[in-house]
Amino acid sequence: MTDTAYQHPLMQAYWAQLDTRFVEVEAVFEDVMAEALAILSHEDIYHYLDAARLIGKLGRGVEPMLAFMEEWPSVVRTLAEEAALPEVMALVMKMQKSPNSRAITPFLQTLAAVARTLQSREQLGHYLDIALDFMVRTTGSIHGHHTTFPSPGLPDFFAQAPFLLTQLSLAGLKNWVDYGIRNYGNHPERQKDYFNVQSADSRAVLQRERHGTLLADVERKLDIYLRALWRDSDHLVPYSTAFDAIRKPVPYYDQLGIRLPDVYDDAGDISGLDRYRAALAHMVGHRRWSSVQIADNWSPFQRMAVEFFEDCRVETLLIREYPGLRHIFLALHPKPVEGACDPETTSCLRHRLAMLSRALLDPGYGYGNSDLNDFVTRFRAVMDAGESSTAEIAALALAYVAKTRRQSDQFAKIYFDDTVVDYRDDNRQLWRFIEAGDEEDAVDEERKIEPGEEVHGLPPRHYPEWDYASQTYRPDWVSLYEHLHPSGNAADIDLLLEKHGALAKRLKKMLDLLKPQDKVRIRYQEEGSELDLDVAIRSLIDFKGGATPDPRINMSHRTDGRDIAVMLLLDLSESLNEKAAGSDQTILELSQEAVTLLAWAVEQLGDAFAIAGFYSNTRHDVRYLHIKGYGEHWNADVKARLAAMQAGWSTRMGAAMRNAGHYLEARQADKRLLLILTDGQPSDVDVQDERLLIEDARQAVKELDRDGIFSYCISLDPKADDYVSTIFGRQYTVIDNIERLPEKLPELFMALTK
Repeated sequence: MTDTAYQHPLMQAYWAQLDTRFVEVEAVFEDVMAEALAILSHEDIYHYLDAARLIGKLGRGVEPMLAFMEEWPSVVRTLAEEAALPEVMALVMKMQKSPNSRAITPFLQTLAAVARTLQSREQLGHYLDIALDFMVRTTGSIHGHHTTFPSPGLPDFFAQAPFLLTQLSLAGLKNWVDYGIRNYGNHPERQKDYFNVQSADSRAVLQRERHGTLLADVERKLDIYLRALWRDSDHLVPYSTAFDAIRKPVPYYDQLGIRLPDVYDDAGDISGLDRYRAALAHMVGHRRWSSVQIADNWSPFQRMAVEFFEDCRVETLLIREYPGLRHIFLALHPKPVEGACDPETTSCLRHRLAMLSRALLDPGYGYGNSDLNDFVTRFRAVMDAGESSTAEIAALALAYVAKTRRQSDQFAKIYFDDTVVDYRDDNRQLWRFIEAGDEEDAVDEERKIEPGEEVHGLPPRHYPEWDYASQTYRPDWVSLYEHLHPSGNAADIDLLLEKHGALAKRLKKMLDLLKPQDKVRIRYQEEGSELDLDVAIRSLIDFKGGATPDPRINMSHRTDGRDIAVMLLLDLSESLNEKAAGSDQTILELSQEAVTLLAWAVEQLGDAFAIAGFYSNTRHDVRYLHIKGYGEHWNADVKARLAAMQAGWSTRMGAAMRNAGHYLEARQADKRLLLILTDGQPSDVDVQDERLLIEDARQAVKELDRDGIFSYCISLDPKADDYVSTIFGRQYTVIDNIERLPEKLPELFMALTK
């Protein structure tokens, strides 16, 4: 062990437990431990360091140890539990004892990205099972040899796993892996091409297995749906339906989050996205209107009836709020055939309840059973009186069971056809047992809140980051959080405009020259938006004189204006709080004035224009603040956000540019321009290599250029020539005299867009 002396005794103890001589680990140890201590408990830290020590002594060099120490805290934060560590270490040791030890590093390097997609320990367990099965089936199988040959495709599979899991459900991934093993088990090179997603066959099978709507693809949409329509929010956790052949799991929620399938196929004319919306709406109904019932003295049949009735009650209330939900619910709800179940030989309780459930939601259900019709009438009478309550509906359900029970309901043979309403949750939250059992533990357990989660509104976007050393992307490396910029006093911005009144008048003259003639007349039209009076009079004269009149007496208009979409991206890092050279104002204050004048100028032109700011605190926390959206005018709300601009932390520019490009790419415009206003080079506290983030920003510019987005940097750093040309080529301007920024920024914009 090196003779490293840490100031804090606890850090000395941690270093001693790690027991390593790797200088690369020593260089990052304190930074890595700072993140680990913020996430892991004291006991978890012990297991974490013990696992890292073991990995460091496998004889595979420093890379697997570094990968584990950097990635594992993120895995725990995502899964909200440390319990997955034994399963991960078990796979590591199996790879070490087999010829596949070189696959350990890519496995650990991508583990955090995989966990972020899978979101639960159960899902991660299925992934580890797929990897283990892959290793067992492909190790030592080349050309009939069974001794020392490693699996050719396993390292490539681990490297591609984050990408594959954004394209496939776990079931689809298992099928894709099975195909590759069956067809290329004895062909090392072709196996490598397949699992590296390079061969045409690999991509074709990937496309074939990529069916349905993945939760990972629509998670943000669903989160916004919950917040906007239902004023609710929670952690969305996927589960796989492919690994439980006996009993398919169903949606549910507890204090740890809302559990949904990892993929939904379309069902008739109902898309997978709408199936997710139906499941979420149903659970929101329970969270809003259902109350817990004491279940000890009720039979399983009675509880089942209460659940069916209560499901219909909350869905009726949901439909009242959004009537369009009725179509989705009925399209997904089975329609049991009356008389399909034989009560002489089979328990028909589920069949009767499914029929009743359909009838309670469908005004045109068409069943003739008198008991069913009676309870439909009674249910609707209760609902017409108001929202009712779970207790009232439970009493109605118990009355239904008492009225319709049969001796055959006890039969072991149960009729299941058309009785499963798969968008409904399992109602575990509806029951409380006085004799408490394990089923209550999950409902009552406090959820472990992730660091900063109360602050962040939407779930993060994950962006890759370019590693210039290996010339590859680090997948899902950066977590970027978006939220609306806080508001201040809009009047402060009006004062800034008054301060620069003379400059604004000069800009106004320049803007009038740039402002397009928005409408151009198109004359001589048989059909148009208005009458062309000159042509109409001439046609009337021709008609009176006996000549054939010209029928083209109308005119229309077409737009003949600028078609530009602009995003102004502001670097809001800590250095903006410094005083500008030769000025009593900070760089932030001068930037605020410049952006105010620019926003006012663009509003005069009518261009599509958005403003956002960014700063970062390691790759796990890049903040992206929306100041002005494309749909907003230069109004008091936007001014209030601009007035509250503050600076802090660091400058992870590449991720912010990629996110800005995401919004620009969605704009329909002839020209899309991304303006970056910054006062320094890309940097962050968790990056020691200065060139790393510069090269990543350079790669982001290339990506934007590929997508038809023109990037341009306005730098306030006098030393920017050393790095800004590396990132932006010739697409930059350095403003040495920062005091002239309020004048230069609008003029530069007009020069770029004229």
